[in-house]
Amino acid sequence: MPAESISGAVRERIGEDAADIIAADWNITGGGPAIHALQHQIELHGPDAVDVPADLLDLAETADILIVHFFPVHNRVLVESQRLRAVVVARAGTENVDATAAAENNVAVRNIAGRNAPAVAEITLGLILAEMRNIARADRSIAAGGWRKDYHSRAAELGGRTVGLIGYGQVGRRFVKLLSGFDVRVIASDPYADPALLLADGVKPVGFDDVFERADVIAVFARLTEENARFIGRDQFARMKPSAYFVNTARSRLVDYDALLTALEQDQIAGAALDVFDEEPLPPDSRWRQLDNTTLTAHFAGDTPESFDRSGGLVAEVVDGLLMDESHAARN
Repeated sequence: MPAESISGAVRERIGEDAADIIAADWNITGGGPAIHALQHQIELHGPDAVDVPADLLDLAETADILIVHFFPVHNRVLVESQRLRAVVVARAGTENVDATAAAENNVAVRNIAGRNAPAVAEITLGLILAEMRNIARADRSIAAGGWRKDYHSRAAELGGRTVGLIGYGQVGRRFVKLLSGFDVRVIASDPYADPALLLADGVKPVGFDDVFERADVIAVFARLTEENARFIGRDQFARMKPSAYFVNTARSRLVDYDALLTALEQDQIAGAALDVFDEEPLPPDSRWRQLDNTTLTAHFAGDTPESFDRSGGLVAEVVDGLLMDESHAARN
C-alpha cells in the first residue's frame, strides 16, 4: 500500500493538526512476488525475521506515531525510539509488530478492522462457485486448446445447500449478505460472537464439530490467535461429507494443511478453494499444483483499490483519536 495514500487521508482528516507527516515507501526488488514472500515470513516469524533498509528504521525512530501496512517494526525501534507513542497498522493483523515488546516500552499498537471485508467476502463466494462449477478448470482447458467437460467432481449447485462458517466477524457478516439470493441455510461456529447477532442475520449458531458434520460448504473466517492455530485438522475433515467443499480465505495456520492435502488426494471431500498457504509463493513442484479438485488463488482476497482507499480513512480515524486522547490528557 503506497505511503502517500495513507498520509493523504490523514492530512485530510486532521487538517492543520497534521504538522509533520513524512511518507516513505519500502522499494523492494522483485516486485509483487518478492513483497509477498517477505510478508509471509513476517506472518510466520515476526517483524525481526525480515531485514529492512537502515534509513527506514532510522526514520521510524523519529516518529511520534508510526503508521505501517506490512512494514516490520523491529524491536530496535520500540526500544531505542525516544518519541514513539503509538504504532498504527493499516490492516487487521498485527504480526509485523511485537505487541509484547511494544507494551513493555509504553508504545500503543492500534489496528483497523473491516477494511477488506467486502473484498474477502466477494472472493470467497467467487471461489465457492468456481470450485463447485469447475469454472477455473474449464477456463484452463480452453486456454490450452481443449474443451473439457468431464471433471474430478461433478458440477453442483450452491442453491439449497447448507453453508457453514468458522468465525463470524465482519467478513462473515458481509458474506452472509451475499448469500441471500442463493436460498441456502447458514450455520456458524464462533464462541466470541453474540448468538443473538447471528440469529438476527438469519444464521444458526452451532458447535464447532457441527459445522463440519452438517455443512455442504465450509468457509473459514476466524482470526488467527495462539489458541486456534491448526485447530482445523484431520478429525474435522473426517467429519465432513464426501460431497462437501472446504474454503479458506483467512489464514493458513488455522488449518493443518497436510491433513487437508491428504483429504483431497484421497477424495475424502469433494474439493477445496484456497487463497492462503503455509508456503507462499507455492514452489513449482508443490503437491498443491497437482490436484484436480482445488481452486487456488495467490493470497489476494483483500487486494482491491476499494479496500486500500478504505484503509486510509480508517487509519486517519485512529490517528485522529490518538491525537484527541493526547490533547485531552494534556488538558487534565
